[in-house]
Amino acid sequence: MPDLLHVNYAQTGSSTKSDRLGMREMQARAYARRNEQYLLIKSPPASGKSRALMFLALDKVHNQGLDKVLIAVPEMSIGSSFRDTDLTSHGFFANWHVRPVYNLCTPGSDSGKVKRVLDFLKDKDAHYLLCTHATLRFAWERLKAQPDLKCLDKALIAIDEFHHTSEEDGNKLGAMLDDVMQRSTAHIVAMTGSYFRGDSVPILSPDAEAKFATVTYTYYEQLNGYKYLKSLGLGYHFYKGQYLDSLKDVLDLSKKTIIHIPSVNSRESTKKKLDELDKIIDIIGTLEKQDPQTGIITVRTRDGRLLKVADLVSDTSIRVNILNYLRNIKSRDEMDIIIALGMAKEGFDWPWCEHVLTIGYRSSLTEVVQIIGRATRDCEGKTHAQFTNLIAQPDADDKDVQTAVNNLLKAISLSLLMRDVLSPNIRFKPRSDMKQGEETPPDTIIIDDLDHPLSPELKKVIDDHGVDFLTERLLSSGQKNVSLQQAIVNDDQRELFTTGLLQLIQKTFTNLTDEDQQNLQQLVITKLGLRSTKEPDNGDTKPDPDTKPDPDSKGDPKKPDTPIIKIITKPDPDDASTDKPNNEFLKVSSKFMNVDELNIDLIARVNMFHEAYEILSKNMDAPTLKAIQSAVQMAKSAMTEEEALMLWNSVVQFTRDNGRPPSASSSDAYEQRLAEALAFVRLQKAKKMKAEQEAAS
Repeated sequence: MPDLLHVNYAQTGSSTKSDRLGMREMQARAYARRNEQYLLIKSPPASGKSRALMFLALDKVHNQGLDKVLIAVPEMSIGSSFRDTDLTSHGFFANWHVRPVYNLCTPGSDSGKVKRVLDFLKDKDAHYLLCTHATLRFAWERLKAQPDLKCLDKALIAIDEFHHTSEEDGNKLGAMLDDVMQRSTAHIVAMTGSYFRGDSVPILSPDAEAKFATVTYTYYEQLNGYKYLKSLGLGYHFYKGQYLDSLKDVLDLSKKTIIHIPSVNSRESTKKKLDELDKIIDIIGTLEKQDPQTGIITVRTRDGRLLKVADLVSDTSIRVNILNYLRNIKSRDEMDIIIALGMAKEGFDWPWCEHVLTIGYRSSLTEVVQIIGRATRDCEGKTHAQFTNLIAQPDADDKDVQTAVNNLLKAISLSLLMRDVLSPNIRFKPRSDMKQGEETPPDTIIIDDLDHPLSPELKKVIDDHGVDFLTERLLSSGQKNVSLQQAIVNDDQRELFTTGLLQLIQKTFTNLTDEDQQNLQQLVITKLGLRSTKEPDNGDTKPDPDTKPDPDSKGDPKKPDTPIIKIITKPDPDDASTDKPNNEFLKVSSKFMNVDELNIDLIARVNMFHEAYEILSKNMDAPTLKAIQSAVQMAKSAMTEEEALMLWNSVVQFTRDNGRPPSASSSDAYEQRLAEALAFVRLQKAKKMKAEQEAAS
């Protein structure tokens, strides 16, 4: 099946080749910045971030006078990346070892683990601790009340998967690090495989973020330096009807595959995940047996082959055994297909995976990048990695869908270069808090509250959390309310008034008055309205008169609220339609920035696919990725032709001395400027060649 986006790589082997200290290319780049107090490492999955952190942590303790290293990972399973490791036999000065008592990525109560974190900080003989994000947050709740944080003055706090946010995390990790940076001399290393910011919530304040030195290593650099993996392909395929009828045409049973079935709240889902699991197994072949110890299923294909299948969809006790089996796979033949719902994404390591098949539209580009990363491990015998997204056909004009696909392609291309393409977080600021003559900050919406000033309690909620976070938190909290989730996903503002949003706010923020809760409802819907494709009007908004009050809630949803912002589309009481258009995919463009700076059409043709279509792009090879990087650099650069010509000899000399051209990802400002000069010259040359070709034709 042709790929929507196809990237070929040079296979230099440099990204997996070790230097005299046993460090790969990315690890050596991070180690060169080991003396930085605050370090952010932006590097894709499988590039070796965990081992890079081992090198940094050992140097901090042995050579920089630090006593403690606290490493936090999103979940316990990822803790295995920091298992004991022999580093000295490869040239480093020490091995990596965490004492079992301080490896907290093990089963057990959070309270016991929090106590061990506090014990660790007092233990003069202990230097390294491994825990989850949650354990670190709970420990912080105990620590932050202390009058000082001297116990952290000689500590390194390392956060793996720094972009990670969830209902539990919120932005508490960011608040914790903000406080640590202000009240102690602790060192911080933050690592992320996608973006510094999450999809909508800033993890650190802008002032704190600016203090970080950054090491960037791109997908292009990693994959271009692989030994075995030659190409990466991405395909988007649209269908009509049920996805199960189209699945067999995108599922290649000769490839090691992870299948992510759709969320039960998505349009693509049949709402019966176990039935979907059974039908997928039927598509693969005939179930022969399930191992009672490991839980692994054996399926016989139509051509007689036996495939091993892991079920991560069913919520049964044997799932623990299945996960344990997957963690200990040592050879290619031990697994063929993994079927999952919410698992096997971030941090999941199966090097032999060749194909990630994702069913249902994913609005989070961070999630898409993480899923792609499951297949991009360099592994003997694997020459191609494939990401396939199977999506219900949007209810939209084909040309609009093509535009959305092209923007998505550009966004993915930029993410391969570790560019942040997510739109910035939208903030709200009460006009009553603004000084005379104060200008509106970027990405900020003014709340006109002069007649009815917001209460200090509501201001604190907004300041502490941000409306983006509140929206995601309410969505997560209301996960059992399918109508509410669909209303949020579809930006249906009338439904938001009738599906219990106000009641959910009342239950979540019990300290707010009735009026504050209604105002907060306005802000959440306003935020969602800004993402909507509908044109807003200036009508007042009132709760739907037919809304029934929740007997457990305080406040009456029939009571008119006090509008504090007037850009929301007024709900139409005559609109009783329950058929929601399938247009989520078209909203992809509103989430991205910088894509308009990339004036490239990546679509080659459109083919038929199951009464719908698949949109195929032009091939994208390594030179194209370089051209994209150059285009984005120049869009942000103030480079002039005169300066580029003045720097050209230095560019040539740098390339001769270092055996490579200057890199825009370098931490050296002068090298970055040389890279901009090189990008400028390349771009001008490309424009000249294009003009000559057009003139000749």
